[in-house]
Amino acid sequence: MKSEPFDEAIRAVAHKVADAARVVTLGHFRRPLSVESKAAAFDPVTIADREAEAAMRAILAELRPDDGILGEEAEAVAGTSGLTWVLDPIDGTRGFISGTPTWGVLVGLRNAEGPLFGLIDQPFTGERFEGGSFGAHWTRGEEHRQLAVSETRTLAQATILTTFPEVGTPDEGAAFHRVARQCQLTRYGMDCYAYALLSGGHVDLVIEAGLQSYDIVAPIAVVRAAGGIVTDWSGNPAHDGGTCIAAATPELHAAALALLNA
Repeated sequence: MKSEPFDEAIRAVAHKVADAARVVTLGHFRRPLSVESKAAAFDPVTIADREAEAAMRAILAELRPDDGILGEEAEAVAGTSGLTWVLDPIDGTRGFISGTPTWGVLVGLRNAEGPLFGLIDQPFTGERFEGGSFGAHWTRGEEHRQLAVSETRTLAQATILTTFPEVGTPDEGAAFHRVARQCQLTRYGMDCYAYALLSGGHVDLVIEAGLQSYDIVAPIAVVRAAGGIVTDWSGNPAHDGGTCIAAATPELHAAALALLNA
């Protein structure tokens, strides 16, 4: 694709998709909610997840019928345009059902090479983080500012985040904690909001494992647009899921990557 993925019309569609999910998710947040598990190990899903994704898909079907759609809660749709929207209606359902405002709505756009645009929306706080070739921006109501990662270059000065203390497999957990022991501060449980905080310069490293494509396409686009680096634990592209390391600076990325693979 050439310039089309970055034009204002596509950004406008992405915001309409996020707006639709915001209405649905806020209608269920911190209210009585039936929770199901998608697996024997607790993997929660709610009517909020399903209704939000349905609302997002309806807008894309109307406004971008030639594009593909990959989402968490429904079957993938093959498109003909070479573009695919990657959706997670509630990234962080565990946080959502617990009433914590650390979940988010993810809207990503990718082509065959990888992410082109990303949007992380936190409906309860009213914050929206987006990134693409136009740069990276934070908005809340009428407030607006550009996003930029921190300048932290050493692990000893870094704040590191991951969603679950166990991270992934036992080996992946051990690798994460090798890095975390060298960092100044470790925090847990942020889901996609961790990448939003990284893009704003508030934290310095996010390291995760066990990801799906819909978990990470949008965050990759936002973090990169804010000046950060995102790869898997081998230094390769991370947009198909699996492991991920997002860092504010090349020095921090290199130091963390070396410890992950020690």
